[in-house]
Amino acid sequence: MANTSDLSKGAFIRMNGALCQVLDIVHRTPGKGQAIYQVKMRNVQTGKLAENRFRSGENIELVRVEQKDLQYLYRDDTNLVCMDNDTFEQIYVNADLFGDSLKFVKEGMNVSISFDDELAVSGAAPKHVELEITYTEPGIKGDTATNTLKPAEVETGVEVRVPLFCDTGDMIKVDTETGEYVERVKK
Repeated sequence: MANTSDLSKGAFIRMNGALCQVLDIVHRTPGKGQAIYQVKMRNVQTGKLAENRFRSGENIELVRVEQKDLQYLYRDDTNLVCMDNDTFEQIYVNADLFGDSLKFVKEGMNVSISFDDELAVSGAAPKHVELEITYTEPGIKGDTATNTLKPAEVETGVEVRVPLFCDTGDMIKVDTETGEYVERVKK
């Protein structure tokens, strides 16, 4: 058995028979009394968010999950069809596991999926992806002095705010967690 000092963001625990992923953890030490861990977590099966307080040193059940890198092939209704690069087996993964980062993923990219036995419990897109700008208003040469941003549509159909010097056809690097422009990529 593990205790509360082993908790970390992204860890999986079994609470009241349900598998939960830790989203945020805060260690609080009040003026008097015992220290507590305030944990925000998401139930993997239902997707519901919950908060719980644990006493310092309290036993918890940590769950070890297996993480695999799979290639995203295509979307099938509410599922993503991914392929194991070693066995070439196709695996159906619920698209909701990825959250908002899924809108930056294009076919052929590798994604990271965590499994509890055979059940996919978490999905993560790459931290940064390179996408082509399909449409934006024309840039003005030499307009790099200000931090002004303009809207640009990328190849996945999402709008990203980019600097004025970016133009249609440019490749840019985008942060999948925040959806923000990182840098322009040379071809």
